[in-house]
Amino acid sequence: MNTKNDPKGERMKLMAEREKLLAPLQAVIGVVERRQTMPVLANVLLNVRDGRMSITATDLEVELVASADVTVQTAGDVTVPGRKLLDILRALPEKTSVSLALDGEKLVVKGGRSRFSLSTLPASEFPLVEDIHAQQTVQVARRELQRLLEKTHFSMAQQDVRYYLNGMLLEIDGMTLRAVATDGHRLAVCEAQLALKAKTSQQVIVPRKGVLELQRILDSDGNADLAIGTNHVRAQIGDVRFTSKLIDGRFPEYSRVIPAAPPTLIKADRDMLRQALQRTAILSNEKYRGIRITVKKKIVTVQAHNPEQEEAEEEIEVDYDGADLEVGFNVNYLLDALAAIDGVQVEIGLSDSNSSCLIRSPGSTDCRYVVMPMRL
Repeated sequence: MNTKNDPKGERMKLMAEREKLLAPLQAVIGVVERRQTMPVLANVLLNVRDGRMSITATDLEVELVASADVTVQTAGDVTVPGRKLLDILRALPEKTSVSLALDGEKLVVKGGRSRFSLSTLPASEFPLVEDIHAQQTVQVARRELQRLLEKTHFSMAQQDVRYYLNGMLLEIDGMTLRAVATDGHRLAVCEAQLALKAKTSQQVIVPRKGVLELQRILDSDGNADLAIGTNHVRAQIGDVRFTSKLIDGRFPEYSRVIPAAPPTLIKADRDMLRQALQRTAILSNEKYRGIRITVKKKIVTVQAHNPEQEEAEEEIEVDYDGADLEVGFNVNYLLDALAAIDGVQVEIGLSDSNSSCLIRSPGSTDCRYVVMPMRL
């Protein structure tokens, strides 16, 4: 991958407008950690060839590569501090013509009357994911993939000892791409259609950092090609290539957690319910966030109290005609699910005071949310 300097001693050199360099750098900088175990991981790899410059960043779990057209005077590779280069480019005036040139062990950045000299490390030290040995590649609309991640990512665990929960399950099944996230207390599952039928069914777990970075770069129209390997997933999104390690582990059998046909169905105005829960939550226990929901004909009562003996209560009119029921939930989990649901109405399915509830848009099956009950 590295090019040897030519005998005349010419080193990597390129010219480009500030914006041309800034866009790919901003696309990859999210994975550059400030505190690194290896110094080279605080750097980005610049690879300059044939009128193109590619910028690679990695934290050994997620790798991002973005490229742009530039005027190449001399080809070459080098690594430079990512955040410092970003700050320099951001600070230069718009439309400035910028040159990057290797001079000894330094990368010299010139723009207008400004000159910066940055330290470098050899490109050979930079860890790269070469081939992911893809078993299959599927195509999905970028907006659809972004919707899947957006509607489910909040249910991923954070730093759970069950490491396979600190990520998201992507399941490929026929024409369907399914995203599932759970932290053991709640679960989110959402589906999208693939452009073509998948060759084989597959399940992979993408780590939390990978999910959040992928979400960040999926903000445009067009398709994304998802290549699934044994240890990596790779997505090509326009000029940006995303690669993430996979979590090696068995994801729980999520389908067993989703209530099939809850006997008690409540239909409510989504915004009214959300606002009532937000108001009641103000006086819930700050640590456990528990609220009690009492369901009667046409009425749902939401109650909260805390160790300071303070109480909140709110009633909302709903569409319900069954038996009385009382159940406790973590209010944050309910609010997250309601925020992810599209549409004016929401449908909540309950079985009894010890069972989880199913939240979704009425009649919709593409996004479903399950929240476990709480003992109050």
